Amino acid sequence: MITLIKREFHGERNLYSGSMKQHSIKHAVKRSSKRAEIWIVEDNAFFNKCLVELINSETDLVCRQSFHSCEDTLQQMESGRYPSVILLDIGLPGMSGLEGIQKFKQIAPTTQIIIITVREDSDSIFQAICAGAAGYLLKESPGEKIIEAIRDVQKGGSPINAHIARKVLTAFAALNTPSPDYELTDREREILLQMINGLTKKEIGEKLSLSHHTIDTHVRKIYERLHVNKRSSAVALALKQRIF
Repeated sequence: MITLIKREFHGERNLYSGSMKQHSIKHAVKRSSKRAEIWIVEDNAFFNKCLVELINSETDLVCRQSFHSCEDTLQQMESGRYPSVILLDIGLPGMSGLEGIQKFKQIAPTTQIIIITVREDSDSIFQAICAGAAGYLLKESPGEKIIEAIRDVQKGGSPINAHIARKVLTAFAALNTPSPDYELTDREREILLQMINGLTKKEIGEKLSLSHHTIDTHVRKIYERLHVNKRSSAVALALKQRIF
């Protein structure tokens, strides 16, 4: 669905395919009374509208506020209302998304920010993560991936690729500041590092010459020590707490 929005940037307006409608129909069930508030900050009106409708088609999410600039978003936040998650275009006119991240986090530290970008520009994404963003998405991402990323950051996850993760780790290591002691064994640290590098359990096992069962046991122990229950949360915590 969202991949069709790429045409918008080439001047085509006929973007509404059946996939958006099917996504909405699939979720036409009783909605939760405690839907997480999601805000959109995107200057492209069509893409903004598509994101709003995508989010509002979910039973556990709602978008009641969408904006075309960081300035308008800040004005609303200053009234005391904060969302759970903000989807933020990094390339906005006026105040940039990068500058907006810092200001949003100053006002609402618990609000999670996912940047959305047309290109996978590692430098810009890296700057955004360092400024406080929880992760990023490409604008061509399927609707399902966008929803998955929103739910992921709500649980402490961080939707970023292995290259960006390593870049963040390297930058944090250069600061030479102490990190919390989670009492990870050398083997657990080795496996966690490979998880950050984007390897699957099977690939980690092959790289370290360990069985799938052994890797699975170590991964469960890593989750237990870090007090998380999924891979993305473990990776996000390792990055935020500068474990390496």
